[in-house]
Amino acid sequence: MATLLYRLGRASLRRRRLVAVVWLVVLVGLGAAALTLKGPTASNFSMPGTESQRAIDLLAERFPAASGATGTIAVKAPQAGQLGTPDGQAVVKQVTEEAAALPGVVGAVDPYQVQALSPDGRYALIQVQFQGRADDVTDAQRTAYEQVGAQAEAQGWQIAPGGEVLNAEPEVGSTEALGVLVATIVLIVTFGSLVAAGMTMLNALIGVGVGMAGLYALSGAVELTSTAPILALMLGLAVGIDYSLFITSRHRQNLLDGLSPEEAVGRAVGTAGSAVVFAGATVVIALAGLAVVNIPFLTVMGLAAAGTVTVAVLVAITLAPALLGFAGRKVLPRKLRNREVVASSAGEDRSGFGFRWAHWVTKLRIPVVLVGLIGLGLIALPTQDMRLSLPDAATAAEGTPARVNNDLIQEGFGPGFTGRLAVVVTADSPQATQAAVPQVTALVQKARGVLAVAPPQLDPTGRTALLGVIPKTGPTDEATENLVHDIRDQVSGIRNAHVLLTGATAIGIDVSEKLSAALPVYLLLVVGLSVLLLMLVFRSVLVPVKAALGFLLTVAATFGITVAVFQQGHLASLVGLDTSGPLVSFLPILLIGILFGLAMDYEVFLVSRMREDFVHGDTARQATINGMGHGARVVTAAALIMISVFGGFVFLDDPVIKSMGFALAIGVAIDAFVVRMTVVPAVLSLLDTAAWWIPRWLDRILPNVDVEGEGLRAHLAEREPAGV
Repeated sequence: MATLLYRLGRASLRRRRLVAVVWLVVLVGLGAAALTLKGPTASNFSMPGTESQRAIDLLAERFPAASGATGTIAVKAPQAGQLGTPDGQAVVKQVTEEAAALPGVVGAVDPYQVQALSPDGRYALIQVQFQGRADDVTDAQRTAYEQVGAQAEAQGWQIAPGGEVLNAEPEVGSTEALGVLVATIVLIVTFGSLVAAGMTMLNALIGVGVGMAGLYALSGAVELTSTAPILALMLGLAVGIDYSLFITSRHRQNLLDGLSPEEAVGRAVGTAGSAVVFAGATVVIALAGLAVVNIPFLTVMGLAAAGTVTVAVLVAITLAPALLGFAGRKVLPRKLRNREVVASSAGEDRSGFGFRWAHWVTKLRIPVVLVGLIGLGLIALPTQDMRLSLPDAATAAEGTPARVNNDLIQEGFGPGFTGRLAVVVTADSPQATQAAVPQVTALVQKARGVLAVAPPQLDPTGRTALLGVIPKTGPTDEATENLVHDIRDQVSGIRNAHVLLTGATAIGIDVSEKLSAALPVYLLLVVGLSVLLLMLVFRSVLVPVKAALGFLLTVAATFGITVAVFQQGHLASLVGLDTSGPLVSFLPILLIGILFGLAMDYEVFLVSRMREDFVHGDTARQATINGMGHGARVVTAAALIMISVFGGFVFLDDPVIKSMGFALAIGVAIDAFVVRMTVVPAVLSLLDTAAWWIPRWLDRILPNVDVEGEGLRAHLAEREPAGV
């Protein structure tokens, strides 16, 4: 592979104008396709096979009027008891009629008819039924809904529209640009050259543009969740910068060694490019592997992010060499562009921080390992209290319409009114349904934690009934989760009718439980995959095992910090979090897939140089020091860039995106600086030569992927290197 990439790098530099034009044409073409074919993103998290989803599908078939999106308008009178006055009733009636007349609305329920009034006569709830799903509601319809009750508000009333209809795609704006700005500063400091930093950033941005344009072009045919493009943007930008950084760094070193630009870029792509291809492949495999858990929205998220990572790899090994060809020796700092100056200062500098750090870590290897393990273990302790759920309005940013509506409902009615459940009763005949409804109602009322059960609503055929259930606790409360299971157990014995429990709260519980069940399977798959892949690369048994254990430490510590901040609320104000709560249910499994790929990046870039020097005669300890000394600066820069890019998303108001950005930034920091650059060299120093042992029979059957470029060196040895 290294030889093939060497030839590709040289060809890309020689035909740099053609390569640049091709990528620009692809970018423009996909951009035009995205503008033309872009479809809406979905805010719902469907889960085929769960009871709640079966109920939703049944309602869509038999009771379409009840299967559309719902909204709840919270009304607060200026004074207690005012809802009982004629003037108060007139105001509420006016708001109800205004909501019923909105485009896309089937109807609005008068709170006086269903007694949706607070005991103190100050709060009322107006239920609004939309015709289509939340994803089908247009921006114009959503805006009109948010403006309901303007006249009443002018009279001192508080009108707060809310509900699933307000679910909207998170906006990506100027805050993420801060992460890109910090990444640019890191590149300038690392390279000491504006040309090299700017070229690397330009290369990454073109790759992100191509990947995101392609993703949006497909969104008209494939349903994307609202978080899928954000995740794809996060990863595409982070790995795009890092991959270009690795190749540019190796190219600059080759130039300093006296090679011509063409030969330098060829060898850079053949060596660092091989590691980029392998690292990118591990990220893609881990993300695509999310499909094995058989959760559609998670599969789409994984494939979307994998697509942008694939584009980042292709751009790094083709467009980066072309841009390096345009830049020539300007990628070097000004004082090193002169060949004579470089020649006079030739010789390896072993006084850098990387070498000094490696000497210190290997010398104090036992204390370093103990402190690292104990420290990460303590950080991971909150993981045992981790709770998962789908996001709800209670954790939305303060001041947003959804949060104002949620707080107003809780203030007037209690937390249970924000997490209503729905019981669907269906049978083959209207008589059977009517006979089952009283039994179901009685059983549901017996369940501990039920506040009230609303009268049944029947579909036109009379075969399907819908009962609203109001719990005493909120949607993400553990007691509500127990209540869902209790109700299902209570009604399981009903005969001659099917009884299904659904609603946004039940859907969230079902999704979380299915994801929790899939998590150990996926973790085992990822760990097994990491051992196998690293065994191919390093021809060792203990190095892959050590890498997998380090990855588990990273994941556990990352979960621990994320739980402490986002669930337990410690230091939450530092990340702009208004309200703590359970983690979003798909975060852990998504985090495992992404961190696995990124952890393998740093493992490959650091340990491949260690193995290379060990194979060429250095002692195991010296090889470890050499690998750290040569790779520490680049890996540090790469990690800081990823932390900056991911950290930029922490400034978004959306709590889901905020938690994803935070967890990824923390995970990269722990894995790069604590695990890969501290614990790993200490452990390798302890293992000494045993770290590189592999049984002969296993070595014979494993294919040689040649990430270090052994085949390339043999190829170059057959001829005089060009430009030396």
